[in-house]
Amino acid sequence: MILQTQDLWCKFGGVAAVAGVDFSLEDGELRCLIGANGAGKSTFFKMLTGQLKPTSGTIMLFGQDVTGASPHTIARLGVGVKTQVPNLFNQLTAHENLYIAARRHLPERQATEAAGDMLEEIQLSSYATTVAGRLAHGHRQWLELGVILITEPKLVLLDEPAAGMTVGEVERTVALLNRLRGKRSFIIVEHDMHFIRRIAQKVTVFHRGQVLVEDDIDAVLRNSKVREAYLGRRGGEAR
Repeated sequence: MILQTQDLWCKFGGVAAVAGVDFSLEDGELRCLIGANGAGKSTFFKMLTGQLKPTSGTIMLFGQDVTGASPHTIARLGVGVKTQVPNLFNQLTAHENLYIAARRHLPERQATEAAGDMLEEIQLSSYATTVAGRLAHGHRQWLELGVILITEPKLVLLDEPAAGMTVGEVERTVALLNRLRGKRSFIIVEHDMHFIRRIAQKVTVFHRGQVLVEDDIDAVLRNSKVREAYLGRRGGEAR
């Protein structure tokens, strides 16, 4: 296990946004987190990244207790985070964005080569000299993922990577994540059940701050509690 939480709580006043969550992730695993708005998954996500400090409980990352650690400390341990809104240098080209990220751990020549290799990996080589601010939404999402991956994180946390994408862009994102499967560990917060079904090995369902169900995607989609708590009418769409 590279990540484990034990009896993790986060309270805001008298309200428990996360209530006693036990969670574990294996090396090389890709896990999806789902749940209705307010289910606690975003709060849980922020505790893992150091954006929020737990009220109680523990977070073990790569064998170290990082409960309440800063985002900088967690990032240095090998955690890359991608939020819903791409965080790029809009005035710089795609290649320059990747180069700057690579220079954090590589000398100049190797960083240049790594940036070129990553452009091929994310299939944006033809946009190498395009300013990031002019890229389409899907391309910006892939570029930011490339910026994260080029730092060689052990664990990557993605918040709704398919949000706002066209059908074609979603297909390319599925293909990219499947190519990366096993090379890194992933935790992905997502709502698109079609997308999840194409990439997930195991799914964790949050409900009212707790883990309601944790199973493979087909078992989750068949689970009556999940349908009632989250899928509802959309359950039929995910078949």
